[in-house]
Amino acid sequence: MASNVSMVEAAPSAEAMAHFARRLSFETDCWDVHDALSRDAQDFVLLDVRSPTLYAAGHVPGAINLPHGKITERRMAEWPEGTLFVTYCAGPHCNGANKGALRLAQLGRPVKEMIGGVTGWLDEGFSLAAGEAVGSLVPAAAE
Repeated sequence: MASNVSMVEAAPSAEAMAHFARRLSFETDCWDVHDALSRDAQDFVLLDVRSPTLYAAGHVPGAINLPHGKITERRMAEWPEGTLFVTYCAGPHCNGANKGALRLAQLGRPVKEMIGGVTGWLDEGFSLAAGEAVGSLVPAAAE
C-alpha cells in the first residue's frame, strides 16, 4: 500500500537537480547568512522588510530596516547596480520577504529571500539585536 508520500512518483533525478538548483538561486537560509555575517564576509545587503517597530523589537544583526512598501527606485539608488539584496520578514507565516523581493526584482536588482525569517533565525539559536541600530555579529576590534 502506497503512502501519501509515495503516491505521487518522485521526479526524475535530472528534473530534481534543476528544480533544487533553481530554488537556491532564489533562497538562502539563516545559517548561511549567519556564517557570512560572523566572518565579516557580507557580500550582500540584508533587508529586514518589517515595520520599524518590529525591527526595533528585534532584528538580525547587520540588517537594515527597509519596509517592503518603501523599496523604491530612488531609495535603491543608494547601492550600486548589481548589489545582491537578501530580504527577510517575521517567518514562514509572513509574506513580507516575498513582497520585498518582488519589488527589488521589479527594479532589476538581484535578490534572494532568507527563508525562515526571524523565526528561522531564532530556531537556529541565533540572537537578535534590539533597537534602531543595525548591529553586528563581528566583535569590535580590540584596541
